[in-house]
Amino acid sequence: MENTMEKQDVHINGNHIYYESFQRHSSSKKTVVLLHGFLSSSFSFRRLIPYLINEYNVISIDLPPFGQSGKSRRYKYSYKNMAMTVIQLIESIQLNKIILLGHSMGGQISLYIAHLRPDLIDKVVLLCSSGYLKKSKLQLVLATYLPFSHLFVKRWLERSGLENNLRLVVYNQSIIDEEMAEGYLAPFLKDDIFLALAKLIRDREGDLSADILKEIQVPCLLIWGEQDKVVPLQIGKQLQQDLNNSKLIVLKETGHLLPEERPEEVFQYIKEFTKKG
Repeated sequence: MENTMEKQDVHINGNHIYYESFQRHSSSKKTVVLLHGFLSSSFSFRRLIPYLINEYNVISIDLPPFGQSGKSRRYKYSYKNMAMTVIQLIESIQLNKIILLGHSMGGQISLYIAHLRPDLIDKVVLLCSSGYLKKSKLQLVLATYLPFSHLFVKRWLERSGLENNLRLVVYNQSIIDEEMAEGYLAPFLKDDIFLALAKLIRDREGDLSADILKEIQVPCLLIWGEQDKVVPLQIGKQLQQDLNNSKLIVLKETGHLLPEERPEEVFQYIKEFTKKG
């Protein structure tokens, strides 16, 4: 049976949440839920999804305020609240025992979900997950209350440059093409994203502590790029130590953007991991 993709926009937890649903067939036993990283969207999984849908049902969520999800300034953009939003979405479409896959920031939100509602999750896959990041400094938080602070966020992103950011997150620079550049640029063509990002800086708490990580018993597979310049491999090694039921796989000649750089290898590791009892 052919896979079908449906685009959904639902109102959950005070914000509009966009997600894409790829249904393999009704009898499929496993569903993979994808959570992207900071300044990204479901677009970042475009090369991984074609492999996943041959084996699983797939739900790819745009975390607010990114991608096509809402940019409400009333929404609390904390990791915990984003996790609760994903939990409510999972419950609304009556999923359980999912395989939760998070990349970068999405990895940390996945860990929040595993901590808050382990009953919903069968296994967790972390791709270059953020870890041990502290809350934004008070000076930066206070600056976001200034009038037009969102314009400073916009200028910071413009100065860093999209192409430079892409070069930072991938090891193999040859994969950066026009389609890739346009796909990552598209969500930042309207100013509403920068208003929400300024609030995210205020709302974001620190990553889960080592003590909380040690309480998580859900099986976790960590996959890391050896040349990751955004979340260094050392973070992956520390997470592997603090997550009691975890395994770390390191891919050589690979950077931070694993779903783009090594989709087939990532899929094979996921498949092997999820088939184990």
